[in-house]
Amino acid sequence: MAGEPQADCLFCKIAAGEVPAEVIRETETTVAFRDINPQAPTHVLVIPKAHHPDAASLAAAEPAIAADVLREAGEVAKDEKVEGTGFRIIFNTGAGAGQTVFHAHAHVLGGRGFNWPPG
Repeated sequence: MAGEPQADCLFCKIAAGEVPAEVIRETETTVAFRDINPQAPTHVLVIPKAHHPDAASLAAAEPAIAADVLREAGEVAKDEKVEGTGFRIIFNTGAGAGQTVFHAHAHVLGGRGFNWPPG
């Protein structure tokens, strides 16, 4: 059921404290932790504690929690001191877009230049 923890979901286990992660922020509805395979000097994942398979389903089911994820992404950028130099917030949706954990999550990337278009 959407929103309910999934026994086989890595990010649900991180949110529940069952799997270790380098948590840098936590709110009532979100957890932010460092990516184990960083693609930039700053690479933090922000997840909702509620399980939704991707950003689109999260936004449709719980728009307030989707907003919490975005708000926390901005707070991460401030905490990591990349807010002033520029950063990206990325949601990969679907395997073809590079999503490997099917629990909605935002990547906060910063600390280096980024090209456009991404790819």
